Amino acid sequence: MTEPVIAATEPAVLELEPGTYYWCACGRSKNQPFCDGSHEGSEFSPQVVEITGKQTVALCQCKQTKTPPFCDGSHNEL
Repeated sequence: MTEPVIAATEPAVLELEPGTYYWCACGRSKNQPFCDGSHEGSEFSPQVVEITGKQTVALCQCKQTKTPPFCDGSHNEL
């Protein structure tokens, strides 16, 4: 199994409007923490994130979280 690329060692803290978002699971996207299709041809797929109300979220960018797409502090162990 291929390991994801560590895009950053801190979460992306964002205020998101209601909608559907696609979280990058491979770490290769140039539009972190969101997917730009860079996973094509790999075993990775983006994770669909449904936001139902405006909220602030911490999205993982190290790709090591046990609670994707949300940060669980795993970047502190890198």
